[in-house]
Amino acid sequence: MSQSTPQDEAAPVEELSYEQARDELVALVSRIESGQVPLEEAMALWERGEALAAHCQAKLDAAQETLDRATAATANDDPVTED
Repeated sequence: MSQSTPQDEAAPVEELSYEQARDELVALVSRIESGQVPLEEAMALWERGEALAAHCQAKLDAAQETLDRATAATANDDPVTED
């Protein structure tokens, strides 16, 4: 019987909200840092963590872009529109 990895049980990263991805990332880091995870599982957790971190960064970048557009529109008295 094969062991399942975190990716087998977890929702696809792209389907997670920022908060869900951040919370899962924090939990993964705690598990890895505990030193109680076998090497192969730690590597799978690391890979998942990399994907979660990239997803979080993309969400933050999108939010920053929205704020920048809103700030620019306010400065120019233009209505804010979504792309």
